[in-house]
Amino acid sequence: MTKMAGRKPKHFLWQVEGKVATIRLDRPERKNPLTFESYAELRDIFRDLVYAEDVDAVVFLPNGGNFCSGGDVHDIIGPLVKMDMKALLAFTRMTGDFVKAMLNCGKPIIAAIDGVAVGAGAIIAMASDIRIATPEAKTAFLFTRVGLAGCDMGACAILPRIIGQGRAAELLYTGRTMSAEEGERWGFYNRLVDAAALEADALELAARIVSGPTFAHGITKTQLNQEWSMGLDQAIEAEAQAQAICMQTGDFKRAYEAFVAKEKPVFEGN
Repeated sequence: MTKMAGRKPKHFLWQVEGKVATIRLDRPERKNPLTFESYAELRDIFRDLVYAEDVDAVVFLPNGGNFCSGGDVHDIIGPLVKMDMKALLAFTRMTGDFVKAMLNCGKPIIAAIDGVAVGAGAIIAMASDIRIATPEAKTAFLFTRVGLAGCDMGACAILPRIIGQGRAAELLYTGRTMSAEEGERWGFYNRLVDAAALEADALELAARIVSGPTFAHGITKTQLNQEWSMGLDQAIEAEAQAQAICMQTGDFKRAYEAFVAKEKPVFEGN
C-alpha cells in the first residue's frame, strides 16, 4: 500500500482531503488542454491509486470555468502529424492506458463538468463512474473534426453503454456538441446543478461514498467493468463470488452489529 497525499504532480493540481482526491487540469487560459506529459502523469497516478491507502474516491474538477479542451493543438496534434506509425501507436496506446487505469484503479471516480469537455476531456468524463454537470456544460467527441475516427480511447465501447448505440453513433460520426440538457436526458449526466454548487455537490457525493464500505465499493467498480464482457450466467456467478468475499469483511459485521444496536454503521473499509 502507498500514500498519495504527498504526491506533487507537475502537470495538474492534486489534493487529498478526507480520503477524497481531487484533480484539476491546470491551464485555464487554454481551457485546460492535455499534453503528452499530462496524459502520462494522469495514467501513472491512476495506476498508483490501486495501491493507495489514503484515497477512496477521486473527483475531477473544472478550472477557470472549463473542464478540459482535449489534446493541445500545438503540443500534441502538431507533433503527431510528423510521427511515424510506431510512434503514433505508442501515443494512442498510452492514451488508452490512461482510460484503462481509470477503469481499473479500484476507486469510484466523479467528474464535475462545467464549460468545455471535448475530445479527451469528454473521454475523461465518459470513463468516470458518475458525472455531474452545469447547464453550461458542452461535451463533444470531436475526433472526426480533426480527420480521425470516433473510436478513440474506448469511446465506441463505453459511450453506447451509457447513452445507447444510436445516440453514441451520432455524436461519434458528427463530432457535434451534446448539450447539458441532452446529456442529462440521455443518462450521460447523473444530474445538472448550478455552477456555484457544482464543486460542493461533487465533493459531498464523494464524501458520502468514502463514508461507506470502501472495500465493497472497489468490488462494485470491478464488477461494473468486468460484467460488460460476461454472459448473464457468468455475471450472476461472478457477483455471487464477489458478495461472498464482501461477507467476510469487518464492514459487513459492523453493519449487522449497528443494525442490531439501532445505530448508524461506521465503516472502516476492511
